[in-house]
Amino acid sequence: MKRLYVHVTVYDIDSNVQFYSSLFGTAPAVLEPDYAQWVVEDPRVNFTISSRGATPRVDHLGIQVSTDLELAAIRRKLARLDGCVTDEPRTSVGATDVDRHWAIDPQGIVWEAFCDPMREPVSAPAGGRNSSRAER
Repeated sequence: MKRLYVHVTVYDIDSNVQFYSSLFGTAPAVLEPDYAQWVVEDPRVNFTISSRGATPRVDHLGIQVSTDLELAAIRRKLARLDGCVTDEPRTSVGATDVDRHWAIDPQGIVWEAFCDPMREPVSAPAGGRNSSRAER
């Protein structure tokens, strides 16, 4: 299974949670003071926002997969490019260890490919709060 991953840096979490919850038709599956995450089926996206002191912008894009075989296939595609690929095996992200590969496109946009079999799409709990965080 593959899904697009988008991480946007924002000034204000609360107003952006309201906006993106309306856009996606659901509360975030993960909500923290400086971070929110939606994993939705339509459109098939893992969309996160954070306010960690950076200028608002698209932080990075990515492709989330659920198997090591899918991740290896993406890694091979990235390796055929002229750019450099940075590997991060078994990186601890929140309570989850994930494999990640990073590349930079010709415009300078950072792309991440990661395997996270534990972060299958979930419905947001009542109130949209969840203490576990699986950010890429």
